Amino acid sequence: MRWPVWCAPPARRETCLQREETIVPQGQPDTVPPDGLTTRQRRTRPLLVVHSGDMKGKSTAAFGMALRGWNAGWSIGVFQFVKSAKWKVGEEAAFRALGEVHAQTGAGGPVEWHKMGDGWSWARKQGTEQDHAAAAAEGWAEIARRIAAQTHDLYVLDEFTYPLAWGWVDTDEVVAVLRERPGRQHVVITGRRAPAALVEAADLVVEMTKIKHPMDAGQKGQRGIEW
Repeated sequence: MRWPVWCAPPARRETCLQREETIVPQGQPDTVPPDGLTTRQRRTRPLLVVHSGDMKGKSTAAFGMALRGWNAGWSIGVFQFVKSAKWKVGEEAAFRALGEVHAQTGAGGPVEWHKMGDGWSWARKQGTEQDHAAAAAEGWAEIARRIAAQTHDLYVLDEFTYPLAWGWVDTDEVVAVLRERPGRQHVVITGRRAPAALVEAADLVVEMTKIKHPMDAGQKGQRGIEW
């Protein structure tokens, strides 16, 4: 049994602390690159983040980052690929409510939430199965325009690895746009089987790996946990 550091027996507490220091970053980087940046400049450098892997939690973690960004006053742009227009996630309702809070009180930051399954809100048309590839390309083109215009502070491209893997959107083009994005714009991309070029370009990559899941015991997803 692995005891949490705060409740480990005294005889094991020092060992636990030593183990935690090797696992959890302690706020001090191991190396300082010769990039000519100050500590503050390097700390506030915009990040490209990829959440991949077969286990649940990729989108959940991305929306958690977006929540922190909203609290910091950032403009948040969420773009959901692949998911059906009928699929309603709790985070969407929460972020739309937070957008209203910002509009009415000035707290937090502005929020936009778009879904490819809706045919994209700016296009005002419904998508079909046959239109998915075109809709994905249209969605990416809009995101690229927004990045060039520095529209948002944090972008969540949810399930975006799938259009990349299926060839609906060119991975090399995406990587080039993200590498050259101006200003201080953070981008979080979620989905399984992230392309190698995207992983290489990213600053932070997480792979969600299943240890256990309720579905292994026949339990289906439930409201408040999965959506």
